[in-house]
This record gives sequence, structure tokens and C-alpha cells, in this order.
Amino acid sequence: MAERNVLGGELGECGTDPVTGYYRTGRCSADEGDLGNHSICAVMTAEFLEHQSLNGNDLVTARPEWLFPGLHPGDRWCVVAVRWLQAYEDSCAAPVVLACTHERALEVVPLELLQQHAVDVPDDPGLLE
Repeated sequence: MAERNVLGGELGECGTDPVTGYYRTGRCSADEGDLGNHSICAVMTAEFLEHQSLNGNDLVTARPEWLFPGLHPGDRWCVVAVRWLQAYEDSCAAPVVLACTHERALEVVPLELLQQHAVDVPDDPGLLE
């Protein structure tokens, strides 16, 4: 069975330049093997990257041993749901690509919050209401 996104559709590809995902597949696959729940496909902003760095999550520095290139504003990346929620609570949430955000994100973040920061429009825009 295909993995599902937060809207109930098939999980889309978040990004391949750089290649994202806990398993570096380009998708925010978030099964039980991903204890951090890297389920939210977010578009990096300077504000979000700075917020993460100030909170001990350096997403800018390359870490080749983790196949991590270091991120720049505009990159799409699968982020940990708890980290995204923390940024939301601090008014620094990154934009979210709903079609590419794994349904497991809903274990941590209510759909309404993700929708407030959505940068994609699903085939059925009524799903955003």
C-alpha cells in the first residue's frame, strides 16, 4: 500500500536537490524506524533555519557522514514534526507542502496548523477548508 499524505492522498516527493527524507529517498517516509518522525515537507526560510540553529538543530552546516548537504532558503526538506511545531509556537514555522507531508505528522501537529502554512493546493481545494 502506498504511503499517505496528510490529505489522505498518495505521498508525493518532497525534494531531490538536495535529496531529503530520513531514508534519503526524496520522500518524507516516516515509518516506525524513523523515531524522530521526519514527516513534514517544509520549504526552508532563513527565519526557520536560524530558529532551528538557535534551538540546537543546525540545518545549515553540511554533515557528509549523514548524507546531509546543509540547507539554504528555498530548499525543501523533511523536518521532524516536533521541531516544526516548536517553530510554529515561536512564530517561525516554515511553509509546508501538504501533498508531500506524511500522515504521521498528524500524530504531533494538527492538520489545521499545517494548512495555515500550506504552499501547495490539492486537486480538491475544499480539503483546505
